[in-house]
Amino acid sequence: MGRPVAMFEITARDSEKATRFYCGLFDWTAQPIGDGYSIVDTGAGEDAIPGGIGEPQRGDVPRTTVYVRVDDLQACLDRASELGGRTIVPPTPLPGDAGSFAVFADPEGTPVGLWA
Repeated sequence: MGRPVAMFEITARDSEKATRFYCGLFDWTAQPIGDGYSIVDTGAGEDAIPGGIGEPQRGDVPRTTVYVRVDDLQACLDRASELGGRTIVPPTPLPGDAGSFAVFADPEGTPVGLWA
């Protein structure tokens, strides 16, 4: 069985401008949570994919990243490595009951997020 996309993240140098742009374009709503980051509600029903818009980490470039839902972050990172990828962010718990995430680069260097 395939693994669903769990969420997306858009980073931009001016995250407030990007948030206004995407919310205006797609009729999304956004809730700022601090540090130039907003949680995005795409408003498309219970099957909608949520997201976030924020600023890139230091030294990073603006981009869009998808996060795929998996049962075991480390097992997926290990499999990605076997297939030619590399870990960028190891399994990292989020505050509260928000779950955990990790990020790997595919063989071309494209980052892909994992969510558990």
